[in-house]
Amino acid sequence: MAKTVKERTRWFCTECGADTPKWEGRCPSCGAWNTLVEERVLPTKKTILSAGNAGGRAGAVRSVPQRVSEIQAGDETRIQMPSKELNRVLGGGLVSGSMVLIGGEPGIGKSTLVLQNVLAIKSRKILYVSGEESATQIKMRADRLGRMSDNCFVVTETSLENIFTHIAEVEPQLLIVDSIQTIASDAIESAAGSVSQVRECAATLLRYAKENNVPVLLIGHINKEGSLAGPKVLEHIVDAVLQFEGDRQYMYRILRATKNRFGNTSELGIYEMCQRGLREVTNPSEMLMSRRDGEDLSGCAIGVTLEGIRPFLIEAQALVSTAAYGTPQRSVTGFDSKRMNMLLAVLEKRVGFKLAQKDVFLNIAGGLKVSDPALDLAVIAAILSSNVDMPVPHDVCLSGEVGLSGEIRPVTRMEQRVREADKLGMKTIIIPRGAMKGVDTSKLSIEVVEVDKVEEAFRHLFG
Repeated sequence: MAKTVKERTRWFCTECGADTPKWEGRCPSCGAWNTLVEERVLPTKKTILSAGNAGGRAGAVRSVPQRVSEIQAGDETRIQMPSKELNRVLGGGLVSGSMVLIGGEPGIGKSTLVLQNVLAIKSRKILYVSGEESATQIKMRADRLGRMSDNCFVVTETSLENIFTHIAEVEPQLLIVDSIQTIASDAIESAAGSVSQVRECAATLLRYAKENNVPVLLIGHINKEGSLAGPKVLEHIVDAVLQFEGDRQYMYRILRATKNRFGNTSELGIYEMCQRGLREVTNPSEMLMSRRDGEDLSGCAIGVTLEGIRPFLIEAQALVSTAAYGTPQRSVTGFDSKRMNMLLAVLEKRVGFKLAQKDVFLNIAGGLKVSDPALDLAVIAAILSSNVDMPVPHDVCLSGEVGLSGEIRPVTRMEQRVREADKLGMKTIIIPRGAMKGVDTSKLSIEVVEVDKVEEAFRHLFG
């Protein structure tokens, strides 16, 4: 009499992918709380590895240990994407045989970014697998973008086995999967988007990419916490993770790499959402500085920050007012709130400005999140400007880190920051003393003012 296969359930961690037979409040593997989800699984046969088959599958090619000095290192073959911003974030182009995951909020423009790039590639055969939209919807988006292509094939499919059937027929040189959470394999008894489905489908696609030297672009969703949905192991499987950020109420979008095995993770690309798709912003300083037509307003100061190797000017806006309800408020957008509290303590202790009983609101213009300590000087200048209601001249910018004793500390790539400010027409830049040592500033049209303490910067700004 044939035995019936019983279904059983196991609990999988959405952070690390570990499984456990019963529910626990905390994952025993990674220690994360409330991350275990229940899934149905089928029992599998256990095989005991003997000395004969311990090396792996029959017929598999075994790797041989090599000395580091004997390994032949060559340059990766990169595919130049039509978008220069995307190439910069990828580290110089899309590497052949790599797998890249692009994540972002629903409606932020992930599919638009990928589609307008692949439709502009004329030299490669492309297969676009859509698990969310129909072929008609993709055609409508392509019409809106104003781009057509004869070498881009679109198929709507959610079965992993059927996807590989289409891959065998088309033989693409670039594969796009939109999105990985909608793909499911018939070999796994769980719903699409579950931990086991996302993990196994991504691993299978990665094996295809490496064995056939075909780059694969995956599009993924993010959860309400802002991280990529699905198991954390998905981010470990792929070669690069690109985050597409921005507020749908604003026109600008930011593409940054949170993981990149073939490039720098500190680079970012800036786009503007237009009616005909995404437009590259080649000069982000114009976006991040508000246009006031020469009018000086209190509470605004321009700082020079750096993302990767890319300098740009950014405006810090502050509002200081008397606390109306006794307890002062501290509200920060785009800047570290703990760092702002430290800067307020420096202003009160070292400079003598009483801000303990005042509300302080700080905003970084343009919707950008900045972690560069060189913006400290611009932040405290904006706060003090609002406090005394005296404007900082619109043609003056600042760059420097503020220490706990009130000193102005040097930051990296100061020459590059000064040249960027000079290029954009700034008249004066205030920097830490000694930061431009050995650099000839005589050919620059901008006035470089070097200061040691916060008080010196304030005296230069407000007299």
